[in-house]
Amino acid sequence: MRMTDSNILSIKDRSMTDYKTPQFRSVLSALSPNQGAEMLRYGWTKPGIISLAQGEGSMPTPDFIADATYAALKDGKTFYAPVLGVPELRQEISNYYASVFKAAIPTSRIFVTSSGTTAMHLAMTSILDEGDEIIAITPIWKNLLGAIELTQAHCIQVPLEHNAEQGWGLDLNKLFDAVTSRTKAMLIVTPSNPTGWTMTAQEIKTVLDFARERGIWIIADEVYSRIVYEGTRSPSFLDYAKPDDKLFIVNSFSKSYAMTGWRLGWLVGPANSETPVRDLALYDNMGPPTYAQYGAMAALRHGEPFIAEQVKLWKSNLDMVMDRFEKNGRIQMHRPPATFYAFFSVDGEPDCMKLVKSLIDESLLSLAPGCAFGQCCAGWVRMCFAVSEQKMEQALDRLEKVVQKA
Repeated sequence: MRMTDSNILSIKDRSMTDYKTPQFRSVLSALSPNQGAEMLRYGWTKPGIISLAQGEGSMPTPDFIADATYAALKDGKTFYAPVLGVPELRQEISNYYASVFKAAIPTSRIFVTSSGTTAMHLAMTSILDEGDEIIAITPIWKNLLGAIELTQAHCIQVPLEHNAEQGWGLDLNKLFDAVTSRTKAMLIVTPSNPTGWTMTAQEIKTVLDFARERGIWIIADEVYSRIVYEGTRSPSFLDYAKPDDKLFIVNSFSKSYAMTGWRLGWLVGPANSETPVRDLALYDNMGPPTYAQYGAMAALRHGEPFIAEQVKLWKSNLDMVMDRFEKNGRIQMHRPPATFYAFFSVDGEPDCMKLVKSLIDESLLSLAPGCAFGQCCAGWVRMCFAVSEQKMEQALDRLEKVVQKA
């Protein structure tokens, strides 16, 4: 084609439009808003804020974990490690499951990841294609819903039921009725962030049998499995799973071992998952930091007394929260059997974003709005109580400053 002045002008105009402004994937501009992150950032702008909006305790990582990591650094453990984790840590996780869960999980099914969030992304991206359906039991941490959006799968939310006497519960018929011919997977967080709801052993068995018969994957987030107030752990899908079940278990060192900033987690997959997960991890981040994995080994070997110490504090704080809420009268909450979250509603306050913003502006207390956890919880608020007793008392005082007694 002969180049004319008009051709040249057209190319110039197009280049200005196409190349001057950076273009990113359309899925990024289509991501749904994250109201929790929005309010968290807003709270950080206020000097003197008490933030109980994030899910982490106030205890620093214990010395026995930090010391093991420092020793690894001094010993030169600073080079590339195997993508799915150093063999010693994979073995320690296997030992942990044998000891605490009475489950025989070979290291070939255990993959160390740089955070539980990364474990979730690896699980999702290994099975979900654009247009697939995944059912998520809500309320659920917004980041997990965002991870689904990035896969361009279609998410069907099945909300937990709630009543004042029994608290949160799952209607299995509603879960099963949500399944269609396009359903590829179910996403289940148990114990639940933010409600503390925990699947019973019978519910787990029933759901696993249902999914197995239909060839549906289950991605089970069991990050809070050790933060329970009766017993030492929650029921697990691994209690009933077979090695070849379409099942991923996501876990993390963050909560139980006070290692949120370390960004270490792990993934348990079926017997044939090692190669595809390795391929994904290779092109994602090539695995977690080498030296940090030695701290994780110390956590698994010596962490049981620390977990017990934390759970004792959190149970005491939960007692305090329930006592103060009952005396207040306007705040409604069912006592959770697990996790370190108070998920509550306030009589006469249907707009959780408005309430959370008022708490920040009027009392310098930052909490997470319930609408960030799914379509079902627009009138709810989440408060993390994994903090010192003194900080918990201060936070409750600030909450009651805005939410006056009935």
